[in-house]
Amino acid sequence: MTALARPTNGRMIGGVCAALARRFGTSATTMRVIFVLSCLLPGPQFLLYIAMWILLPSEKYGTKAHAAW
Repeated sequence: MTALARPTNGRMIGGVCAALARRFGTSATTMRVIFVLSCLLPGPQFLLYIAMWILLPSEKYGTKAHAAW
């Protein structure tokens, strides 16, 4: 598992689903579908997403995603 940080590429909105997908070894699309389906259930999904958007650090430039440049 990798560190939990919002990637600079592959984001749709805040990069939270992409960060969780990278952390747990799934695709970002799968994580986004899981999130959208979970929004059909009662609960604080949107508040958790916003909290993670604020609390998770953004991936630093020059890390694994930009190593080729």
